[in-house]
Amino acid sequence: MHPDKLRSLLSAVARGTMRIEEAMSALKSLPYEDLGFAKLDHHRHLRRGFPEVILCESKTSEQIVAIVNTMVERECNVLATRISVQAFESVRAIHKKATYNRDARTMTIIARPIRRKKGDVTVITAGTSDIPVAEEAAVTVEMMGCRVTRVYDVGVAGIHRLFDRRIDITKSDSIVVAAGMEGALASVVGGLVECPVVAVPTSVGYGASFGGLAALLGMLNTCSPGVSVVNIDNGFGAGYVAGLIARRK
Repeated sequence: MHPDKLRSLLSAVARGTMRIEEAMSALKSLPYEDLGFAKLDHHRHLRRGFPEVILCESKTSEQIVAIVNTMVERECNVLATRISVQAFESVRAIHKKATYNRDARTMTIIARPIRRKKGDVTVITAGTSDIPVAEEAAVTVEMMGCRVTRVYDVGVAGIHRLFDRRIDITKSDSIVVAAGMEGALASVVGGLVECPVVAVPTSVGYGASFGGLAALLGMLNTCSPGVSVVNIDNGFGAGYVAGLIARRK
């Protein structure tokens, strides 16, 4: 449940314009709602400041539609990751406000206006091939109410491209760096800025990159303090951490 919705219910009870029984009926889905195949955590927005996010991988279109319907009914903003075009079209047939980011493979529905918070996050990629993961991070950060600056294709093979954006980058409250191959860009960025850097290794690269494992190990072994690392291709996780940091600012 959106915190604003809960406040309005409690205020109505306090004013005497809503009976306690009515409020209890409205709150009966807390802390979670059992759909049989999924238990929706409607309490998460109150605990974490951000509603549950739908990972659509391995879910059917029917399951995704049912989850979205319930979340929208509870006035929650919806972020769905790893969603197929087919599943999105099924949702879009019911919820016309649904939007799709093809690069990120994300779907968003804004049921309530996003409160813009102070916080600037820069999302950086080593190459164009890393953009899908970076876009998943960027969409997540935007849904959390932070401002996003995208700096793409500035990897170490042409490091001057990164230095051309150095002033912009140093203004960030947190940074996401998406890189495949050997993942060196995260260490370079970490050595240039004073804010936290969230590194996300991507599965981009030739055979010895082992589907992102080489980049993961390179980022974990960074000598730049202030760099933390999420799992391979986990743009959502990187964006979530960066958004939490920026919102605290």
